[in-house]
Amino acid sequence: VNGMEIYSMKIDSKITSRFAHNVITSRAVNRGNVSKEVFFDVELPKTAFITNFSMTIDGVTYPGTIKEKETAKKQYEKAVSRGQTAGLVKVSGRKTEKFTVSVNIKAASKVTFELTYEELLKRQFGKYEMFIKVKPKQLVKDFEIEVNIFEPQGISELEAEGTFITNELQNTIKKTFSGKKGHISFKPTIDQQRTCANCSQSVLDGDFTVRYDVKRTTPDNLQIVNGYFVHFFAPTNLPKLSKNIIFVLDTSGSMYGREMEQTKEALLKILDDIKEDDFFNLILFDSEISTWKEKLIKATPENLDEARKFVRHISADGMTNLHGGLMRGIDILNAAHEENLVPRRSASIIIMLTDGQPNVGVSNTQEIEKAVKKAIDGRYTLYNLGFGSGVDYGFLERMALENKGLARRIYPDSDAALQLQGFYDEVSNPMLIDVELNYPENEISDLTTNSFKHFYDGSEIVVAGRFVDSNQNHLSVDVRGEGANDALSYTTQQDAEQTAQAFQEQQYIFGEYIERLWAYLTIEQLLEKRLTATGEEKENLTAQALALSLMYKFVTPLTSMVVTKPEENDNEEGIADKPTEGIDIFTIPGTCVVYAKLLLIVKLISIKPSFITKSYGQTSPLYHTYASQPTWYTSVDGDPHFIISVPQKKDAICFNINENPGMILNLINDPVTGITVNGELIGDKRVNSDAKIQNSYFGKLGIANKQLDVKLTVTPETITIQNGDEKTGFTWLDSVTLQQAGLTLIINRKKNLVLSMGSGASFVVVLHQVWKKHPLHQDFLGLYTLKSDKLSEQTHGLLGQFFRPIDFTILEIHPGSDPKKPDATMIVKNNELTVTRGWQKDYRRDPKHGVDIPCWFVHDNGAGLIDGVHTDYIVSSLF
Repeated sequence: VNGMEIYSMKIDSKITSRFAHNVITSRAVNRGNVSKEVFFDVELPKTAFITNFSMTIDGVTYPGTIKEKETAKKQYEKAVSRGQTAGLVKVSGRKTEKFTVSVNIKAASKVTFELTYEELLKRQFGKYEMFIKVKPKQLVKDFEIEVNIFEPQGISELEAEGTFITNELQNTIKKTFSGKKGHISFKPTIDQQRTCANCSQSVLDGDFTVRYDVKRTTPDNLQIVNGYFVHFFAPTNLPKLSKNIIFVLDTSGSMYGREMEQTKEALLKILDDIKEDDFFNLILFDSEISTWKEKLIKATPENLDEARKFVRHISADGMTNLHGGLMRGIDILNAAHEENLVPRRSASIIIMLTDGQPNVGVSNTQEIEKAVKKAIDGRYTLYNLGFGSGVDYGFLERMALENKGLARRIYPDSDAALQLQGFYDEVSNPMLIDVELNYPENEISDLTTNSFKHFYDGSEIVVAGRFVDSNQNHLSVDVRGEGANDALSYTTQQDAEQTAQAFQEQQYIFGEYIERLWAYLTIEQLLEKRLTATGEEKENLTAQALALSLMYKFVTPLTSMVVTKPEENDNEEGIADKPTEGIDIFTIPGTCVVYAKLLLIVKLISIKPSFITKSYGQTSPLYHTYASQPTWYTSVDGDPHFIISVPQKKDAICFNINENPGMILNLINDPVTGITVNGELIGDKRVNSDAKIQNSYFGKLGIANKQLDVKLTVTPETITIQNGDEKTGFTWLDSVTLQQAGLTLIINRKKNLVLSMGSGASFVVVLHQVWKKHPLHQDFLGLYTLKSDKLSEQTHGLLGQFFRPIDFTILEIHPGSDPKKPDATMIVKNNELTVTRGWQKDYRRDPKHGVDIPCWFVHDNGAGLIDGVHTDYIVSSLF
């Protein structure tokens, strides 16, 4: 392709006791007569840690070095300042992240890329699964996947398949297994790789998946090697526990349409799978909380039929009282246990699904986390499902982890119903509760998690640890758990000699695999605990995870791999980071304009003017105090364009809202201070039949303090202040300065008004006037806020939600459809968005022409940036 030939690509995977060590080697040659850029582009599982990377060009090797992220950051920023693209890893799919590096090589030169990554394979539905993303993007003369598996317990089944496998390719997959060994190879010829007989395109594009399981003659398996141990626990043939399951479902307005239909479809299938010994209930939350039944109900055929009817009639409307829904579910479970409505030996589970963020009732996520953890008190497991990009995934994940569960993102695609049902299938068959694997405290240090609320059929519990005495070769473990009929209790033992006898086939063993498995599992769990920790505890967890990441050379969220690339004038350095939901990663700075910082406070008080002055043709000096200084602010102006300043980035984010004239949008809402700002949209004088989207602007603004019964109504014609029953009115032909008890309202004739409270400005409202006889456009307003630190943390709205600090990361800046406006990937609120570099207008000083403000533009009505979806912010009236 373009003169570059990949003549060899080999993927070598060694799996020993569930721990996979994968090496991808790609060799390319420049067949052209000038220098060419060659790309090494690999997708790997999100659960994997990169451990090594190197490039060899004409016999010279350029290795990657793993460093603490903060140490690597200086090299990273230096590379960016030279205009080099430094970010090498990004999220690329539901289960994958992409590693990309490119380098220029001379004519006839060769380059070899080698990437190594490791992961612990999880057991689900009775099998371990490893997938390899295959996408060479061209025909490769020597292409091969080779997988060698060694399991001391013996392999019971082994299968391999590829989403791209045609009938012609089926016979190229070679699979054998016997005893403890398994082997898979896939080596298609160039002709077998073609999409058709004479085509140059490759059919190799998709997932190559390996699945297997091990023989189980005992409930568990212990392995001891060189001072470390790993304990696999997966008993079989146990009777299933009955379960008590509460479904807590978001039915707010943002769930309207396909999301709600897919949720109902999945629920109906789940109801088909609920066993008659189970108990269940359905809780719905929007602005209010509603329940199917007031208590847990046994899953009899009659009750299931009634539940199906209930599900079919669920509709979406209102806001998101997530806290109220969860607390109602917990109360119902508590009552069921206190009143002995459910069996003592049963598993209690809460599954909560939401597509947005709490915005009514208790909306502070930290308060919700504390309340839920206190109410559950370790008795039940909470699973949180986040539907789409509008959720605060970090919040959902923390809350689930604090209550012995996990969070899962549900992607809003055509298979969303299958995703929901698939998650339920994972947790639908609990076999044991309160499982504990107890090891001698005086013999073991650095033990991974060893107590588990539930053990599910088809899964596996894995515990690893390090011996205090590295020469110890014997271990005894007490296993405890509660089953459906009785308690599980036994002791298992293992000697290092027994493990050594099982590992005689040394060609299948890579390095100190148990030690690396222990490190991998320990880091993974430390990072999980770090999500919910604060203060000194978080610092300690971070330090431990960082030390292990550096020691074992894992690219984790705390480390970075610095990749040095040879260039003609200087070596270019890139950074390979681990993208992780809920954890910060580096930012590639974009173009930005630095402004001075000026804050603004919004506060309304009782207005009874002590004096009003009018001075036609003059502008108040106070206005110049605000307008002559560039400031950090949030604003909405134009059609309507929102600009969100991000001071710590010295940059801005912008988005548009496309809605119909007559709609009223909530811009700011603080339930604590009682302050709200709403804006009503107007359209053009007539519909533009050539436009796909009709223009809309703010034609009326309403600013209110409900506690003090103060309302300010602003239109392009008048400004009205209502304090109780008293009204004071002005027009834009006035120049007014109004002062009362620290409040200053300034109207600058036919330009703007400034509403000031004490030491800071609240708002600048800009008047946009057009030619009165214009056939299409009409006058409209813009709103600018310049300070917000005195509003409460519960402040929300299309603008208000951004009064709290927001962080974002820009990765992979690349040319967009407009040569002047590059595209990039933005990571914000745990979402990956495609954004475009552009600019919006600031009209505070020049209402006619405005000033261009550079910003990253978020498409689709701010989807993924704003909480929920934009229709959540539609309100019924101006006040």
